[in-house]
Parts: sequence; structure tokens; C-alpha cells
Amino acid sequence: MSMGILAAFVAACVFLAITPGPNMSLIIANTSAHGLRGGLWTLAGSTTGFSILVGIAALGMTSVMVLMADWFDVIRWLGAAYLVYLGARQLYAALYPTGTQTVRLPRSGALYVNGLVVSLSNPKVLLFLGAFLPQFVDPTQPPGGQLAILAAVFVVTLVAVDLSYTLLLARARRAFTARHTRVLDGIAGGLL
Repeated sequence: MSMGILAAFVAACVFLAITPGPNMSLIIANTSAHGLRGGLWTLAGSTTGFSILVGIAALGMTSVMVLMADWFDVIRWLGAAYLVYLGARQLYAALYPTGTQTVRLPRSGALYVNGLVVSLSNPKVLLFLGAFLPQFVDPTQPPGGQLAILAAVFVVTLVAVDLSYTLLLARARRAFTARHTRVLDGIAGGLL
């Protein structure tokens, strides 16, 4: 695989990473509600989910997943319902604060699981990666190693972009007052 192809792949990955989606919405919501720690735990779960999906796609399981297309809709709707639940919970917390200024951070494991579930509940990623990754494989070379490199670069690029906006949002969040944070929570809940 040439450096030009790899550079084009990284550019395409960055473009995909900055495109809003369920994972970005959840990371932004949890960072705005719970600060850097909440955003990082959500990012870790999201990254684990994406790594699993990218691994499956790189191993060629997309053809099996195409046969199970009926389940994709079920998984997608369950994921959408989960996002609605998370958003409603965050909106409720913004509209009806507990009366204290200290907000209890959810357990790190819960934030991690949120990120993992949202990532895994997006089976379209498998189909997308099954169509996207092969576009950058040199047909004159064995595909296994190339797909492994592309999968790793894809995950690392997504993590770098997600980490960048998580750090920026967490830094900006520190400048907000409690009232501003409630408004931000409401917006994040609506986004979910």
C-alpha cells in the first residue's frame, strides 16, 4: 500500500469522524454533562465498540451480516430507543435539577457501557466498512495485512478526532456557570 493511498484513507477517515452521528452525540452529551472524565469513559466504550465492528469488517464478516439484514433493523431500533432514553434522562436532569450544586458523576462503567452499546447498536457501520475498506486495498498485494493496517488506522483516526473535540468541550465546560451547564445539558439531551 502506497503512502498516497494511506494519506487518502486517513483524510477520508477524518471526514467520516467529523460527520455527526450517534457516537459523537453521546460523547458530546456526556462530556457536557459530566466533564472530561465522563467524555473519556464514553469515548473508551465507543472506541471498543468501533474496534469490534472494524475487526469484524476486516475479517470479512460483512457477507455474513448481509444475510442477517433483518436483524440490522432490530438492532438499529434498539440503539435508537437507547439514545432516546439517554436523552430523555439528561433533559429531565436539566429541567428538574436536584437542588444541589454538586452533580454526582455516573459510574465510569456506566458511561463506558453507554459508549459501547451505542457503537454496537449501529450495524450499518459493518456494511459501510465492508464497502469502504476494500476501496483502499491494493489488489496486487495480499489483502489480509492491508485490511489490518486500514482497520487500525481507521480506529486510531476516529479516536484522535473524538478525543480532540472531547478535550475542547471539557475545557470550554469549565468556564460555564451552573446555569450554563444546565442549559448545555438540555441541549445535549435534545441532541441525543
